Amino acid sequence: MDTNNIIKNSLRYLVNNYFRFPIVLVRGEGCKVWDVDGKEYIDFASGLGTTNLGHCHPKIIEAVKDQVETLIHISNFYHIVPQVEMAMLLVENSFADRVFFCNSGAEANEAAIKLARKYSRDRYGDQRYEVISTRGSFHGRTIASLSATCQEKLWKGFEPMLVGFQYVPFDNIEETEKTISDKTCAIIVEPIQGEGGVNIPSEGYLKKLRGLCDKNNLLLILDEVQTGMGRTGKLFAYEHENVSPDIMTLAKSLGGGLPIGAMLATNDVAETFTPGSHGSTFGGNPLSCAAGMAALKVILEENLLENSSKVGNYFIDRLKGLQMKYDFIKDLRGRGLMIGMEIDFEGKKIVELCAEKGFIINCTMERILRFLPPLMIGEKEVDLLIDMLNEIFKGLKS
Repeated sequence: MDTNNIIKNSLRYLVNNYFRFPIVLVRGEGCKVWDVDGKEYIDFASGLGTTNLGHCHPKIIEAVKDQVETLIHISNFYHIVPQVEMAMLLVENSFADRVFFCNSGAEANEAAIKLARKYSRDRYGDQRYEVISTRGSFHGRTIASLSATCQEKLWKGFEPMLVGFQYVPFDNIEETEKTISDKTCAIIVEPIQGEGGVNIPSEGYLKKLRGLCDKNNLLLILDEVQTGMGRTGKLFAYEHENVSPDIMTLAKSLGGGLPIGAMLATNDVAETFTPGSHGSTFGGNPLSCAAGMAALKVILEENLLENSSKVGNYFIDRLKGLQMKYDFIKDLRGRGLMIGMEIDFEGKKIVELCAEKGFIINCTMERILRFLPPLMIGEKEVDLLIDMLNEIFKGLKS
């Protein structure tokens, strides 16, 4: 099928719940992807932060090939070797003692919310079930994770949201403290808001949240679905502030491109779940775990954390050069290779122009151009993007 027929059938047969650009991508390698007509694109979006190792990394391919010839699926009624090994690797490299595997970030956050509620009820009674979340957050699109998400545009048409959530401004300790009540059991927060516009809190924010949780016997849940697995230059973003959560959620790049999510917790909190408390048919699938292990080992062994910091700093410096030339660029913010450029008009047209010129970028909150390239991106690719953006911006200004 040619491009037009594929798009025609996509629109005809798929549920119309995604905005899709008129591009059919069929192949990927490293930082590049190609469409059905053979056009090359440099990927600065990574499937919204999912392919941190780029496309079709040879070690992930090898791990998946080996596993697919061994065991593709078995239920969680049995012990699963790749699942155990993946859990060990995550525990050895994080604050956590235990791991629950699922399939996505939304599912991981659902598990975190359930665990926090049950933990609190088991210890403090039935009236402690509320979770405090932050405005502008994004925790997923299932009903509990959507209720934790504080973006009213995403709630529209699906109300009422699940009861038991309170919302406070991001990066505002005073309002958070005022909102804590006898009903509060946990605070859920992204260390950096991703979909909300790459919003970075002030230094010390996570430490202060940790302090509030300790003072009030609350659990701190960090949603690292986007910030985790090296995206910010550390394996997990909480390491920048040397703060440990009680629960952390992961997904996106956890499987190197294969679908997997995880909820990590301390022993004290995790033991709240007992057989029958929660589950996921495909959670911890051998194939996804094999891919995840390969991906995590590559991140740790091939200096990708260092590259994320180094190239991320270079990237921001180059974007600052554009900011000095174009007054419609209102702000630049980022950490590692999670970068946002705020402009004073809708960014969709810029995303489309970038695609025409062979670059894939993303726009969130209508006016934030978001850059989430693979962690092995180099300065050469950044320079190509900056030159192209300069060309587009020059055209917009004239």
